[in-house]
Amino acid sequence: MGAAVPRGAHRAVPKFARFGAGGYQVLVPPLPGLDLSFPGDYFSSSSSFSSGRGRRINLGGRQRHRKRRHQQEAGEEGGQEGGEGAAAAELGGPGGGGRVLLRVRRPLSSHYGDVAVEEIQSKAVSGREWTEVGDLGAEKAGRTVLIRGAAQAIRPVSKKMAFLVLRQAMSTVQCVLVADARHVSPHMVKFATALSKESILDVEGVVSVPSQPIKGTTQQVEVQVRKLYCINRAIPNLPINIEDAARSEAEFAKAELTGEQLVRVGQDTRLNNRVLDLRTPANQAIFRIQCQVEHIFKQFLLSKDFVGIHTPKLISGSSEGGAAVFKLDYKGQPACLAQSPQLCKQMAICGGFGRVFEVGPVFRAEDSYTHRHLCEFVGLDVEMEIKEHYFEVCDIVDRLFVEMFDHLSKNCKRELEAINRQYPFEPLKYLPKTLRLTYEEGIQMLKEAGTEIEPMGDLNTESEKKLGWLVRQKYDTDFYILCRYPLAVRPFYTMPCYDDPAYTNSFDVFIRGEEIISGAQRIHTPELLAKRAEACGIDVKTISTYIDSFKYGAPPHGGFGVGLERVVMLFCALNNIRKTSMFPRDPQRLVP
Repeated sequence: MGAAVPRGAHRAVPKFARFGAGGYQVLVPPLPGLDLSFPGDYFSSSSSFSSGRGRRINLGGRQRHRKRRHQQEAGEEGGQEGGEGAAAAELGGPGGGGRVLLRVRRPLSSHYGDVAVEEIQSKAVSGREWTEVGDLGAEKAGRTVLIRGAAQAIRPVSKKMAFLVLRQAMSTVQCVLVADARHVSPHMVKFATALSKESILDVEGVVSVPSQPIKGTTQQVEVQVRKLYCINRAIPNLPINIEDAARSEAEFAKAELTGEQLVRVGQDTRLNNRVLDLRTPANQAIFRIQCQVEHIFKQFLLSKDFVGIHTPKLISGSSEGGAAVFKLDYKGQPACLAQSPQLCKQMAICGGFGRVFEVGPVFRAEDSYTHRHLCEFVGLDVEMEIKEHYFEVCDIVDRLFVEMFDHLSKNCKRELEAINRQYPFEPLKYLPKTLRLTYEEGIQMLKEAGTEIEPMGDLNTESEKKLGWLVRQKYDTDFYILCRYPLAVRPFYTMPCYDDPAYTNSFDVFIRGEEIISGAQRIHTPELLAKRAEACGIDVKTISTYIDSFKYGAPPHGGFGVGLERVVMLFCALNNIRKTSMFPRDPQRLVP
């Protein structure tokens, strides 16, 4: 025990914080080989101890008695190595001697520091009460709170004062450090200003209400810091700055007029550093809106006696027809990733469930390099028995989405405002009863507007947008249903119209001139189903179990599918679906 301490060893001894019953306590780890288990908090000039080798170590420095320590603390805190008393230890013995600077803990030094990793490994439950940043308001004035968040901004004012903006999710609060005799030392201010942005911090302090409104934070109160602990430090140089990533086009336009140079974060840079990009207020809001869309989808359907199901994504044959499938080897058998849960959800109807829905991944191997296509997205799928007419499915679409839009407009105002600040958009216009047009009526509107469209062909992106504009002008709505599509542009399982087999009992739904939903009545007779599959170039053997399920008695049924990301994109009028996919997968992106 007690190896000699090498010269300069003190520099390798960091200050850490330990979690105790009352919170974090700052520790100074003992130097190797030295017994520092002294009574009291400080050393006096007469203190000495054994190095473990039979030698005595004398600690120099001014004599301080306990009574005088507390009286002098305020005056000496800033001058003694940043709030920690310093003493020199004389080391002698074989191998050489020397002086080693020992840092001695003062009371205020326990109010700040880096927390050691092992102290955050679920070591203890303190019972401390935490407050969410978003809950900090004037009603909490005068109360001591404990909060955790990321350091969004750090602004030193002087050696004895600094401001710190702490962010938690979509909420921010200004924290103020002012050196005083009781809580904050100048070195604590220095510690705070040396922290890197985005570091995770615990702050304990008293809530106060400033006389002037606070610009740049969501909460209109301040936290007068009493204790500050760093839980995890971010690297000093981040690949992107959150402030840069959160700027709107209006800010760039204003800067251009004044000649100010602002950093523009491009889409690929954002996606390459998605973890940081997701921290902007707009992105935080986008994915909260997305969560609400999924929630309302499930809640509404459950209220209408639908049953939630989960279907396999590994299947033996194409579920939609065509070549846009991801093929793979499945234990020696050819397989592919499901383009939709279409076949399985129809089989669930044949299994007697009556009404089903699913939320799950959908895979499309299309080489579509557009603003609205992904190779993997979240599908919201519905299938239900039909009593008389496929408009029963359209009725569900109508009620579901009107209720969804009402909910988002009423209950997600904060999120919509956050998105609107960075990506300004007009609120979606929709009718209490959703407009329905036939495909032929839509084609006629385009022709009258001077746009020639193949009557039995599909609408391209330009035609969809033009029709959306025409519908907005004529019917004052951004949301409508287009029914009765040509057979040639629909999947093999779509039921033909009774009066004209060139058309189908199908529909698409549009928001702001872009398609978000495809739906239809399905073929429920095995003979017609097999015939249509062959006509579409599908090997009937690969879907034999699907076709067989209709041989045992199948009710008339229909359904629809919608992409979650596309609903959010169009409701918020965003210009790219990658903004609404947390980690998008397109033909060129497989990471992160």
